[in-house]
Amino acid sequence: MSVSDPSHRVAPRRASAAAGGDIPAPGVIGIGLAAALTFALGQGAWQWFATFIGVTLLAVMLAFQRRAEWTPEIGSAYMRGLVAYALVVGLCVAIALAPLLQRKAWLFPMPGTRSDCALLGRYQALQAEAALGNLAGSDSAALEFAREVRAREAVAECLAATTTLWLPLYGVGVAVLVGTGVWFRDRARAGTGPVG
Repeated sequence: MSVSDPSHRVAPRRASAAAGGDIPAPGVIGIGLAAALTFALGQGAWQWFATFIGVTLLAVMLAFQRRAEWTPEIGSAYMRGLVAYALVVGLCVAIALAPLLQRKAWLFPMPGTRSDCALLGRYQALQAEAALGNLAGSDSAALEFAREVRAREAVAECLAATTTLWLPLYGVGVAVLVGTGVWFRDRARAGTGPVG
């Protein structure tokens, strides 16, 4: 009797896991909303803290992922969960890469935009000098510092705005790659599962 009791206790857990397997993980929705809010509320230049947020959300996503059993039907719970999973992963990766994309021309060339942003920075430096007026001659070091700071901020904001425009393309690209890879992996596992 003691041997049969544990088996009866395990059976309901398996049934509940199977039932829960038909529903996409609720964490996907929460993480997706958190990432979307981070993306939407992020203003100004992309800071390295965005990379930390993106990597953290991605780690949580990978650690607590749960998908339904693989089925080829388009409207199945598996496909809905896979689409949500892939899009959230793509969003997390885009957020994590944003500061690097903004700062590194080799990763994200943005033809013409970087030179235009540099011109905007020079213009803002001239504006900072003009705003000081007659005070500019009293402290040349402070003036040069103010010019550099204003130019740097203008360039960073210009590059950040352009980066934000291109981020959805990067996110969708990652989502397509992740979704396709996971679909083929799950299909292979579903085909070899009963044999092993």
